[in-house]
Amino acid sequence: MTAAVPDAPDPLEAATQATRSLHGLSTELTARVPQLLEAMRSVGTGLELHSTLDRICETAAELADARYAAIGVVDEEGDGLSDFVTFGVDDDVARRIGHRPDGHAGLLGALIREPQTIRLADLSADPRSAGFPPGHPPMRTFLGVPIRVQGEIFGNLYLAEKNGGVEFNEYDVHMVRVLATEAGIAIGNARLYEAARQRERWIDGSVAVTTALLSGGDADDALTVVAEQARRLADSAAGIVLLPAEEGGLEIVAVSSAHASTSLGVVIPPESPVVELLTEGEAVFVADASTDPRMLTSLSARYGPAMLLPLQSGGRVLGALATPRARGARQFTEAERTLATQFASQAALALMMAEAQRDRERLAVFEDRDRIARDLHDLVIQRLFATGMMLESAQRKSIVPAVREGVGKAVDELDVTIQEIRTAIFALQQGPTEAPSGLRTRVLREINMAAVPLGFKPAHRFVGAVDATVGDLTGKNLIAALREALSNAFRHAEATRIEVVVDSTVSLPDGTQGVRLSVADDGIGLPESGRRSGLRNLARRAESLGGASWCGPGIGEDASGTTVIWEAPL
Repeated sequence: MTAAVPDAPDPLEAATQATRSLHGLSTELTARVPQLLEAMRSVGTGLELHSTLDRICETAAELADARYAAIGVVDEEGDGLSDFVTFGVDDDVARRIGHRPDGHAGLLGALIREPQTIRLADLSADPRSAGFPPGHPPMRTFLGVPIRVQGEIFGNLYLAEKNGGVEFNEYDVHMVRVLATEAGIAIGNARLYEAARQRERWIDGSVAVTTALLSGGDADDALTVVAEQARRLADSAAGIVLLPAEEGGLEIVAVSSAHASTSLGVVIPPESPVVELLTEGEAVFVADASTDPRMLTSLSARYGPAMLLPLQSGGRVLGALATPRARGARQFTEAERTLATQFASQAALALMMAEAQRDRERLAVFEDRDRIARDLHDLVIQRLFATGMMLESAQRKSIVPAVREGVGKAVDELDVTIQEIRTAIFALQQGPTEAPSGLRTRVLREINMAAVPLGFKPAHRFVGAVDATVGDLTGKNLIAALREALSNAFRHAEATRIEVVVDSTVSLPDGTQGVRLSVADDGIGLPESGRRSGLRNLARRAESLGGASWCGPGIGEDASGTTVIWEAPL
């Protein structure tokens, strides 16, 4: 037997009519009224959405004396299911069934297209039925009732296999309709509560990102905070921050995922349609990154739904933020897209403020460097030069050979010292855009720059044809690693001697040719506790290129101090 029960146009009216119809009906229905009231009370308890759906399924099954119950949540497009909550199907059976229904076909799809109450004596005999997948428990009797929230279809409540092998009757229809109306109210409240909690979480995440970016700490750490917060808030498999690459396109500079080491440094080429849209300030929402032809990198193969959002503020695009979910995961809702877009705008504003703050700090540093350079040139060099002339005069007047020889060596040392100070002055006066392209020269520039705060110049040595063999990408990361290592030595090591070695003749563990940077000091060594962000940055840079980074004993007495080693393929 197949019976379609016409629905009342309004769910509240349907509930009212169903309740009124209880009067004067059978003793069986009257006896079930307390059960219905208890079911309605149970459904209205709690505010968390998914637990509310679970509770509705269980309550409906008990009310109609059914073995199985389910709620299919209609997606935003209205042509499929975004969620499917069940009761009576244990985990082992669910694993055997595999994928949950998507609502695009079969009886469930028909109920989405034409939401109405339907009662079937034999589910398999209905022409709209598409059958069951392997491992699915047998089901014959069926009752389906739409659930409306504030007048709009939220989904459908399905009941199957009434106990005792009998069909669902008219009393069951009345009861479940009233329960579905109460369920719509409970779901509406739960959705409002969930939306408020979701907005609160995104606001808290924006505050955390702004604090991290404006704290004046390490820039890489701050960008990692952006990636981590975006991943957590969007419930995605990864959070990825991309900034413009030197050669064009967008480069992955911060990742929060299980595959972070293989993603860092990857550049999405400028010819990518996604890059073009992002740089124009348009958000890109991808249903399946693994199959979308616009996704040109191999990284997209492991992801499904994805949001790619421009980091823009004041009409300026600073980069992009990506939050992809795993393959087969649910699509992002409209509310999630809106909240993520607002989060990206807030992060971009914080990035601009942090950049302006760093510009002010750099300007202060440049002004201080100019002052130091003037003082070195006008005072220190002049005094050293005058001292040298006095020593030369004394050398000419001396008649003792040993004294003449000693004074001559002192004059030579003064000449060397003057040349080193002039080199330091040149480095201090050189702007960041004037850095020469040769790796050897860039290494020397970093060493000379570090000599000013250190109070001494680190020793250095090059092995192999550094400029000719080391590639641009590896060289750029090596300079960043050198800068980080020298900065750590200055801030934490309390060193009096530092040795820098760049060796482009090493063989990496996998047999490939590589370059190795070692920065050794005679300081106090690594503390047992404390931040390791700088060392983590070094390791991430090396791993993104297929290399590695680690620490070893230093060059002080009894191997005191620290040696930072960083290596990567040429």
